[in-house]
Amino acid sequence: MATANQKITLASARDIPFNKLTLSQSNVRRVKAGMSIEELAESIARRGLIQSLHVRPILDADGVETGTFEVPAGGRRYRALELLVKQKRLNKTAPVPCIVSDAKDNILIDEVSLAENIERAPLHPLDQFRAFQAMREKGMTEEAIAAAFFVGGNIVKQRLRLAAVSPKLLDIYADDGMTLEQLMAFAVAPDHARQEQVWEAIQNSWQKEPYQIRRMLTESAVRASDKRALFVGVDAYETVGGAVLRDLFQSDDGGWLQDVALLDRLASEKLKAAAEEIAAEGWKWIEAAVSLPYGVTYGLRQLSGAPADFSDDEQVVIEALQAERDRIEAEYDAADELPEEVDRRLGEIEAELEKFDQRPPRYDATEIARAGAFVSIGANGSLVVDRGYVRPADEAPEPAGPAAAEEADVSSGAPAVGQAGHPAVVVMNGEAEPAEDEEEDGIKPLPDRLLAELTAHRTLALRDALANNPKVAMTALLHKLVSDNFLHPAAGGCLEANVRQVYFRDQTADLKECASAKSIDERRLMWGDHIPADDEGLWDWLTALDEGRRLDLLAHCVSYGVNALYEKPNPYGGVGVTEHGLKLRLAQADRLARATGLDMVEAGWRPTVGNYLGRVTKARILEAVREGAGERSAQLVAHLKKGEMAKEAERLLAETGWLPEPLRSVADDQAMTEPAGHAESDEALPAFLTEDGDEDEPAEGQGQAVIAAE
Repeated sequence: MATANQKITLASARDIPFNKLTLSQSNVRRVKAGMSIEELAESIARRGLIQSLHVRPILDADGVETGTFEVPAGGRRYRALELLVKQKRLNKTAPVPCIVSDAKDNILIDEVSLAENIERAPLHPLDQFRAFQAMREKGMTEEAIAAAFFVGGNIVKQRLRLAAVSPKLLDIYADDGMTLEQLMAFAVAPDHARQEQVWEAIQNSWQKEPYQIRRMLTESAVRASDKRALFVGVDAYETVGGAVLRDLFQSDDGGWLQDVALLDRLASEKLKAAAEEIAAEGWKWIEAAVSLPYGVTYGLRQLSGAPADFSDDEQVVIEALQAERDRIEAEYDAADELPEEVDRRLGEIEAELEKFDQRPPRYDATEIARAGAFVSIGANGSLVVDRGYVRPADEAPEPAGPAAAEEADVSSGAPAVGQAGHPAVVVMNGEAEPAEDEEEDGIKPLPDRLLAELTAHRTLALRDALANNPKVAMTALLHKLVSDNFLHPAAGGCLEANVRQVYFRDQTADLKECASAKSIDERRLMWGDHIPADDEGLWDWLTALDEGRRLDLLAHCVSYGVNALYEKPNPYGGVGVTEHGLKLRLAQADRLARATGLDMVEAGWRPTVGNYLGRVTKARILEAVREGAGERSAQLVAHLKKGEMAKEAERLLAETGWLPEPLRSVADDQAMTEPAGHAESDEALPAFLTEDGDEDEPAEGQGQAVIAAE
């Protein structure tokens, strides 16, 4: 016969007045741990008694209940209630929820106390993180959460940051797949995808220390201790929307600046502003960069300046600071350590005196007019200015006598300090930034970068034209091979016989979308579908081709060797192209263009703000409009600001066939001298640029036309 399971009976619950309770001497908790009694009392005052006390009736000598109860389990809660009673925040007869066990139970009261403490499962840290996050999402502020649980605000921030880690990684942490220290490291960056990518990379590696995780998550950011960040200031960076990654769990030296492009722009703008202030001193040139290369002053003559003069008031301040410093040093000469406020004051005095010592020396005005300065950022983020360097080309010629000296001074071209119309040339990161009024000085050479981009378009067009003209391709190839084998091989040249494709380092964003690029890509795909992959098969396939298709394929392959790119020549030879090699290359490119009948207009090139008009001076824009659309059109846009002028010029030149010099052939050069007749009509201009827009305006004269346009 089966024995029936014995049913258990749970102890009853009842409310007992607090003054009927007493702490049991059998409570096993003796050592203070966890939340203090004061904090627990505040928690009960805020949230009530969340967990009942476990009590047992006290019996007299005859085994009769006395009406009082001892508390073997819940001693800390009892003491917290006792504190509230002492503070008169709780009535001493207030009912307390209790679980009452049988006084005659054969279970020792010590066992009950111990079981109540050791059987309580501690909360997993992740549950706490998520609980804080839930409270934050329901409207509690971080300060309110911190006050409710008697922790610091930074602890709340830390736990919320941990709860914001990728859910996938939180699940791994919950399953003990990673340590809390590793999870803290992942919290440095908010990008869940990047967090998961880093974990995928290191989870099976022996190298997955927290520092390694932090390094991988911040490898594309810049430390706040970087000289660019120190120079700009993290506050200034954040003011304009820059994001900063901060580690809440260990010292991070101010964090990591995430938007490197923004930081570089802010650093360049601040550096440029500082360079322009230095330029106002009268220097001929200023070269500014975040970091200047070692040996940048090699070959330059350094000016010897006289120490800066101090005014009487400044001299008084200097002497007073020196006297105060001497007095403090004498007073504390025997002291092993200076008081904090005294040490701070000495530092302030030294800083003030250093400002006077760092004032730039005085230079001769004539020397300043031919010399320049270097401006950069120091390792500590400070502005570094190195004044007074003369380039060999700016040295004054040696005079032969008094008359020659006077003539040399006049003809040297060095403007006097403060002379209007001769601003210093400020070079930022190796690229000159001309002053605004240089726009009106006339036609200046095109920038090297713009020349390279324009000739990249021409090179692609030449390749396409050559591939479509097998006869010229054969001639070009034979010309190169015969020159190399029978004549002295020329350095440079337009065609490289080994036919390796030249990479366009400088190119506009739309280069791959131009008609020539698409034509070349389509032709390559067409041939690529038929060409065998193995060497022997390729030979047999080429042998079987008819003569016409062989010539077509030859022209296509030879075209990849065309290099009509402009690049800045290297005057010292070695790496790069020489001046002679560049001239030879461009001359041969012109010859190929003539032979193939290349027309850049038919190839699809049109002047736009992005590829030309927005990259040149106003004088260049007006010249283009004058050549392409006529003198009258140029006069009517002359008053516009540069950006508006470039946009209007793009519209005016769209269908004129105008080309800049690097893209022209000889025939194009002749055509540019006479603009098309239809461009002179009012129909080519918008209403606000014509004289007919207002009947009250005069209709004749250049000045009158400008007024009408305004």
